[in-house]
Amino acid sequence: MRPEISSKMDFSHSSLFGYIEDLQELTIIERPVRRSLKTPEEIERLTVDEELSDIERAVYLLSSGQDIQGTSVVANLPVLMRQNPAETLRRVLPKIREVLHVAGVEMQLTAAVSFLTVLQEESVSIHTYSHSFLHIILQNLEHRDAGVSNAWLETLLAVIEALPKETVRHEILNPLIAKAQLSQTLQSRLVSCKIMGKVANKFEAHIIKREVLPLVKSLCQDVEYEVRTCMCRQLEHVARGIGTELTKTVVLPELVELARDEGSSVRLAAFETLVNLLDMFDADDRSQTVLPLVKSFCEKSFKADESILVSLSFHLGKLCNGLYGIFTPEQHLRFLEFYKKLSTLGLQQENGHNDNQLHLQTLEQEKKYISVRKNCAYNFPAMIVFVDPKNFHLELYSIFFCLCHDPEVSVRYTMAISFFEVAKLLNSDVYTIHKELVTLLQDESLEVLDALVGHLPEILELMTNGGENNGSESKLLSIPDLIPALTTAEQRAATSLKWRTHEKLLQKYACLPHIISSDQIYYRFLHRMLTIILTNNVLPVQKAAARTLCVYLRYNRKQEQRHEVIQKLIEQLGQGKSYWNRLRFLDTCEFIMELFSKSFFCKYFFLPVLELTHDPVANVRMKLCCLLPKVKSTLKIPTDKHLLQQLELCIRKLLCQEKDKDVLTIVKRTVLELDRMEISVDAFQKRFYENYLLDQEKERQEHLFLEMEQLEKEKQKNEGRSTNINDKVFEKKRRDSKTSSVLAKSINLSISGSSSGTSAGKEEKKSKLVRSQSFSTQVLHPKYSNIDKCPNKSSATGYTSSVSGMGKSCMLSFCDDSFRTHSAGNSGNAPFPSSSRNLFNSADQKNNGNKESQSRKMSM
Repeated sequence: MRPEISSKMDFSHSSLFGYIEDLQELTIIERPVRRSLKTPEEIERLTVDEELSDIERAVYLLSSGQDIQGTSVVANLPVLMRQNPAETLRRVLPKIREVLHVAGVEMQLTAAVSFLTVLQEESVSIHTYSHSFLHIILQNLEHRDAGVSNAWLETLLAVIEALPKETVRHEILNPLIAKAQLSQTLQSRLVSCKIMGKVANKFEAHIIKREVLPLVKSLCQDVEYEVRTCMCRQLEHVARGIGTELTKTVVLPELVELARDEGSSVRLAAFETLVNLLDMFDADDRSQTVLPLVKSFCEKSFKADESILVSLSFHLGKLCNGLYGIFTPEQHLRFLEFYKKLSTLGLQQENGHNDNQLHLQTLEQEKKYISVRKNCAYNFPAMIVFVDPKNFHLELYSIFFCLCHDPEVSVRYTMAISFFEVAKLLNSDVYTIHKELVTLLQDESLEVLDALVGHLPEILELMTNGGENNGSESKLLSIPDLIPALTTAEQRAATSLKWRTHEKLLQKYACLPHIISSDQIYYRFLHRMLTIILTNNVLPVQKAAARTLCVYLRYNRKQEQRHEVIQKLIEQLGQGKSYWNRLRFLDTCEFIMELFSKSFFCKYFFLPVLELTHDPVANVRMKLCCLLPKVKSTLKIPTDKHLLQQLELCIRKLLCQEKDKDVLTIVKRTVLELDRMEISVDAFQKRFYENYLLDQEKERQEHLFLEMEQLEKEKQKNEGRSTNINDKVFEKKRRDSKTSSVLAKSINLSISGSSSGTSAGKEEKKSKLVRSQSFSTQVLHPKYSNIDKCPNKSSATGYTSSVSGMGKSCMLSFCDDSFRTHSAGNSGNAPFPSSSRNLFNSADQKNNGNKESQSRKMSM
């Protein structure tokens, strides 16, 4: 009598050690078996003389080697054909033909793949290939193993496309007539069906009518349902080859007969072929022949033939739009109701079954119903076209709501993929699906979120600008729950293990400056990006957050906020305690150079980057050296002559003082690259035409943000007065600032050249006006007044205090060319003064003459 087995597993200390001992005993028993797999005699037989050539070794292994060695030779056949095609065809290929007669499944599959590779690589001419390889392929088509037969068939179908017509006719089509007869084996007739579909596109219509169509009719009436099914699926290729007239008179009657076949798989194949051939039927055929068949399929799918239900739901969108012109209003409504019924199949009890049958639903039926709803989600955009987007809210919104809230992840995933198509079709009525967007953003499955994020920028753009009100004030009113949904989605992605989804989400969030206001981005997203850079452990995620942060910084409209972010980047990344943060600072600087103008980078980030030449970690210095060519490309002569001197000084120090061999190697390579570089000058140069225009466009937009901020301040001051003029100017600046597509790398030179030429005088006046109104002082980082000092604790503290003052004072211009010109004029060729305080005071005395600037200096 067997002892009673406990329902609970015993995880006690003693039982666990018992399991471990049993496993160890098993490994001890297994070791001798592994060691005895190959005896010395077997190893001796596997050994081959090293002095043999590749061809001789291949012939030897095929003649007297073991199966595994022969398989390796067959797998290496494409390489031999590339190296020595003549000898391979003469000596190796005949041996392969002999071996394949008695070869196992593995060698047969390998040979089929190798033969196809030789064809694709075109190692020999197609005439030589057909003479040498085609007969071997045809001999192995009827292999007893179905997998091997299918592998050789796939190779043959690929060969047929490349072979000339005469070769196909004599070598393939003529033997096919005999192999398609009823007296042949089932496998032979199935192969004939597939070859028939491929050959139909190779010849003219009259040849197909005379030699192929009789075989097609015979195979469509075969006694085996597998043959009828296979031939039915090939009728689409046959119809494309013979044209519309013969399709109507020959193929369509065969399809109608197969649609009434006793085998469900045959009926399914006939239905799918009918749907795929709708474009070849005229209106009479559709209304008199196809439509009654489709109605019959729909009626039987719920009652007697559920096998067709999944296929019917998948092709319903194509079917409805293909028959749209012949539907009466009653038929139109009937098919729409049928789609609604399929969309909720399995969720409701109104599916034609009684209660007893519902209780007996198997797991297979549940999977089938899930597949049906998934197909309905896939066809939802096509059904919007079917009912007209104007009728969406009345006819389809309830179904859209159900599919977006479906209990199955696969259904919601499909809806997330098609959400962008739905939004495009709705156009101005896109506001009706705002709630579903928020729902999918907050979905519990990250797969759904990942599918939605793919087109998130386009969806949000349609959401905010799809209606008539597309002003900046109405952005947040259109989607009130958007910001919480976006933050929740990012936090869920961050806490999961799917870092690729998190990276993709952060990359797509770079579109938010065009969707929501600058203040909302600053308070809800910008600081979150900085936190991710500082705390996340995945490098691609950190880089994605860094780039998105730079985009937010570029489109930020408040000077004080911009300076605060710049200060945090320098303090927490550039001067961070962790070398990992300092590496991310260099990554961020790369994005700054990509997104901002050269003058912006030189003003705020050039000197903090050079400071890292004294970094104690070799990896940081190595990355900095690789970045120096890009840093040098941001300089303009003579304006940035003093910065160029600092760069050259840092390079000389690295060459003289660097002790790490790897860093020194990179420094020497970087020096050679820097010597070959040409520095752009302030004056226009033809060879820098494209880069010059792109940089000018970046500076123009940076000036626009400054002017918009100034206009906003003036507007707030003059709220009691009539501000119609300022409103118009502000709206114009707001529209201009949204043209971020100009910053793409593929810039249109002719358009940009004309725009920059016509607006040069106006922009100069605007920049002077902004400087006179907003900026009365010019400040340089005091920390970098003497680049020779090594970064010790006292200097780091002094620099931090100076940068913090910079962040709070709101005195630095966003893109001020006059500042760099004056600073270069003051410094000349002389080195920076040793005291940062002296430089700061001298700059104030030269440039600040009014009382307001003096009070700001005292507060700093």
